[in-house]
Amino acid sequence: MTEPRTPSSTVGRDAAGQPESAQPAASNQQAASSAAPANSAEQPWPVRSVSLKVAQWIDRLGSIWVEGQITQISLRPGTRTAFLVLRDPSADMSLSVTCDPDLIRKSPIPLQEGSRVVVYGKLSFFTGRGTLSLRVIEIRPVGIGELLARIERLKALLAAEGLFDPRLKRPLPFLPKTIGLITGRASAAERDVLTMARNRWPAVRFEIRNTAVQGPTAVPQMLEALAQLDRDPAVEVIVLARGGGSVEDLLPFSDEALCRAIVAATTPIVSAIGHEPDNPLSDLVADLRAATPTDAAKRVVPDAAAELAGVRDMRARSAAALRGWVDRETRALTQLRSRPVLADPLREIDRRREEIERLRASARRTAEHFLRTEATATRHLREKLTAVGPAATLARGYAVVQRVAGTERHVVRTIDDAPAGSQLRIRVADGAVTAAALGTQALGRQAAENNDTNTE
Repeated sequence: MTEPRTPSSTVGRDAAGQPESAQPAASNQQAASSAAPANSAEQPWPVRSVSLKVAQWIDRLGSIWVEGQITQISLRPGTRTAFLVLRDPSADMSLSVTCDPDLIRKSPIPLQEGSRVVVYGKLSFFTGRGTLSLRVIEIRPVGIGELLARIERLKALLAAEGLFDPRLKRPLPFLPKTIGLITGRASAAERDVLTMARNRWPAVRFEIRNTAVQGPTAVPQMLEALAQLDRDPAVEVIVLARGGGSVEDLLPFSDEALCRAIVAATTPIVSAIGHEPDNPLSDLVADLRAATPTDAAKRVVPDAAAELAGVRDMRARSAAALRGWVDRETRALTQLRSRPVLADPLREIDRRREEIERLRASARRTAEHFLRTEATATRHLREKLTAVGPAATLARGYAVVQRVAGTERHVVRTIDDAPAGSQLRIRVADGAVTAAALGTQALGRQAAENNDTNTE
């Protein structure tokens, strides 16, 4: 509620000493038009001024509609006024309400403590006692249909904000060290969770917060317990548990403040409210929804017997798999060892050595044959060269005549090469003869041929 600005004129009237009981509404309006001195430690406002100012502010609010939950009804026979206490379902705040007793007696739905109502009235501030009260002239009980409609509207709002997104869900630890439990004192839900959890894992630890789980004080107490457990570093998961009930009984678990606190918590939260058909909004914003408190214990705490059986089964399967692997590897090793190359590793080396020796012998024979063949060919060539060479010709009686001119020697091929008087050197098979040309004589062709024939 936005407070109206402070009327400055009222201070002057109050400071003038006008009695509190003699200030009707007209006087208050007249006081609002006069000037007021500044407020300070030297010029403080008296209590009556503050009270009157508060009364004026509240009076300006006018008639309003207010929704809340009745926590107390005081209806005495013979009285003209009934007193009620209206409490906010989501916060630890209440408001005193007065009304005509007939409004309560003639209500179409019997009003009782815990009923959700919408009232219409005007706030009044009693300056004598300094108390605030709401005088109502109409009370409308909120029926189940209206409650369900409001829950649906809140559900649509939270869904639009993405608070139901599965990506926001936090995973639960496999074996939490400490489990936080928020539930009613000595309730069946508490007993079911503790019994099932300890049957499954005897060493499990709980941090329990007993709160109201229905009525006007349920939401504030659950919010406080949730904040305490969320701050505790030892608590790794929180279970919010309650047994079944009517729509009105489960209404606190669809409260907007509680839903937003569940989303804002850093610890994973399990909602286990009512039975399977019950579906408050806390189930949608929690990290895990359990159908019942017993189901929550099964989801949060692993079964020790089942886990041990699983470990034994996995150990047996691992041992069988290991034995199978060893058997396969043993057979493969046996097959490898049975192969000739592994049964007698030197056998292949011996075979290769014999092959090398055989190749060396073959290469030696080939090289020797090649050398003999080439030696024979060389000898034949040498014999051919010897047969047609100069030495053989000289041995058959021929001679090589050279004309000596100083240190030079020229072979005489014609008579023109050795004129008379030329110094000659005649080489024969066993040496050389020095001679001089006495003259030349030309021979005919037939005579030369005959001479060659005789020579041969």
